[in-house]
Amino acid sequence: MPKVKAEKRCRPQRREGQGPGIMFNTGIGQHILKNPLIVNNIIEKAALRPTDVVLEVGPGTGNLTVKMLEKVKKVIACELDTRLVGELQKRVQGTCLANKLEIKVGDVLKTDLPFFDTCVANLPYQISSPFVFKLLLHRPFFRCAILMFQREFALRLVAKPGNKLYCRLSINTQLLARVDHLMKVGRNNFKPPPKVESSVVRIEPKNPPPPINFQEWDGLVRIAFVRKNKTLSAAFKSSAVQQLLDQNYRIHCSIHNIEIPEDFKIAEKIQMVLKNTGFSEKRARSMDIDDFIRVLHGFNSEGIHFS
Repeated sequence: MPKVKAEKRCRPQRREGQGPGIMFNTGIGQHILKNPLIVNNIIEKAALRPTDVVLEVGPGTGNLTVKMLEKVKKVIACELDTRLVGELQKRVQGTCLANKLEIKVGDVLKTDLPFFDTCVANLPYQISSPFVFKLLLHRPFFRCAILMFQREFALRLVAKPGNKLYCRLSINTQLLARVDHLMKVGRNNFKPPPKVESSVVRIEPKNPPPPINFQEWDGLVRIAFVRKNKTLSAAFKSSAVQQLLDQNYRIHCSIHNIEIPEDFKIAEKIQMVLKNTGFSEKRARSMDIDDFIRVLHGFNSEGIHFS
């Protein structure tokens, strides 16, 4: 009998979907995942361990949270809306799951992330891009993240060179992590339904990371992808780009006591680097990570930096 009572105390209140009196704010991305089959599938894909600390962003009313609490050591749930925090607390209060749940109230983009092993989240879609890079630059490394995104954003994450969705987001993410599209999720699996279809993606950071200064790297690909269908030669003819690189080059020369000729023109040096590396007529839309590494090395070896 004592064992049966303990099991009852571990069973949280059922508050799937919309709790009593709760009006979801879709303006900040509140679309609650209500389909238990999808919830279970996400948790299965996360391969959670009993020793895991899980970071969850946007727990809503806790449909994912409660299932994870039953499997892991701890869930740290980050929630902006204090009404939903109350719903989540009510759902586990008085159960043996309550002491495994830590709730952080506030904007996850404006706070330091805690230590965690795995991140599992149905993200507010408007924070998708900044949150992905906050995750990938977080230390110490986590094992993996299973994240729900708007379908098109998810497809951009996994897009390869030549794909029409291939962009700066694609190459930056793939530089730092292995990214896999796991499953599509229709809008009717949420309450209220969003206007777009969704997808679940698995992100596994590369550990150790590539030996590249990410600020330098991002500075280069930002220039190349402003007009990804232009040749690199054309992309680097922008006066703003040339002004920035000229300033950086002069700082580099000053630090290393390199004399700059009076007739020096940064535009000529840029075109020389692009020609020597063989990428002058290449377009960002078709270049992979190794291509950009070669271009970055070519510029850096000539004292031209992007940060």
